[in-house]
Amino acid sequence: MTNNFSVTIRTLKTDDYAAWNQLYAAYANFYTVKQSQFMRDQVWQWIHQSQPLIHALVALDEEGNVVGLLHFRAFVRPLAASMGGYVDDIFVLPELRRRGVARQLIKAVVVIGQTNQWSVIRWMTAEDNLRARACYDGVAEHTHWQTYQIQI
Repeated sequence: MTNNFSVTIRTLKTDDYAAWNQLYAAYANFYTVKQSQFMRDQVWQWIHQSQPLIHALVALDEEGNVVGLLHFRAFVRPLAASMGGYVDDIFVLPELRRRGVARQLIKAVVVIGQTNQWSVIRWMTAEDNLRARACYDGVAEHTHWQTYQIQI
C-alpha cells in the first residue's frame, strides 16, 4: 500500500535540531541501539561542519513538521574508478510508513547522485526489517553482497 503522502524534501537546517534529534533518537530506538545525546550531537556536528562528513535530508509534511530523515555520504569506488553514495540512515515516523515518504527521500538522494555523477547509491537494512525491505525492493536492486564488520 503506497499512497503518496505530500512531503517536501530538503537539506537539514540548523533550525531543525529539535525535530531531527527526536527523530534520530527514535531511529536508534527502532534498531535497539543505545545512543546518547552526546552521540546524536556528534552526528549533528558532522553534518554542519564546514566540510561535512555526512549530509542529511529531511521530509517535511504540509505543516512543516519533520517526518523523515536520510543521512548519506559520498564514497570512493576504486575498482570502478568512480564515486558512489552511501545512505547510512533512513527513518520515517511509524504512522507515516507505507505512504511513499521513504521513496521520496531515496529519489532525492538519487538526484544528488546524478548531479554529482555517482555511479551507484548503496545502503543496507536489517534482514528482518521486512517493511523497509518491501519499499527498497521497489526502488533498488537487492545485491548478492554480504556485509562483514570488525568491532574495534
